[in-house]
Amino acid sequence: MTGVFGPAFEDLPIEIPIFPLTGVLLLPGGKLPMNIFEPRYLNMTSAALASDRMIGMIQPMGDNEEAQPDVYQTGCVGRLTSFSETEDGRYLITLSGYIRFDIRQELPLHDGFRTIVPDWAPYRDDLAEGDGGCIDRDKMLRVLKGYFAANQVDANWDSIRDTPTDRLVNALAMMCPFQPNEKQALLEAESLMERADVMVALLEMSLAANDDTANLHRN
Repeated sequence: MTGVFGPAFEDLPIEIPIFPLTGVLLLPGGKLPMNIFEPRYLNMTSAALASDRMIGMIQPMGDNEEAQPDVYQTGCVGRLTSFSETEDGRYLITLSGYIRFDIRQELPLHDGFRTIVPDWAPYRDDLAEGDGGCIDRDKMLRVLKGYFAANQVDANWDSIRDTPTDRLVNALAMMCPFQPNEKQALLEAESLMERADVMVALLEMSLAANDDTANLHRN
């Protein structure tokens, strides 16, 4: 997972900026494209580009309209792996999910954006190679097909079948339109296998809710 450009665990930064965003999930190995336009987050991106290119994605716990909303204790840091500027003053970036973190301490605002001292220790295994061998991939794909059909989602099944299980679990968890608290549960799952179990349970609950709604309309 560390790759050629990513730091080793011992070299992870002692401070990172955080970007609180409701309903947005970044997981290790995932790719998150972003359109940056607020001045404070333009400052954050510039600072990240000038240092270690790390930005922590985290969800607010309540109203995201507040200037500094309370946030969950666990997020995921991404490396800024793609970057371009637009003529109207925006940054188009891609964050590559690297490792999760807990917030150890929040620091004073810097150029309008929030910075924290992360605790990486609980998530050292995020940097190891993923092992999807214990996951019931066939069941996951069956449930996913039902979910996509119920929600009229077109999918490239050839691409899905060719994707390694560990990457597929994280990509699907990021892509599916789960509720913010459900996304947080996926983020905080202790292992890849647990994350797959949580995701399948969420998909099954959504299918059951669709069936109940359909039955009500028929009656």
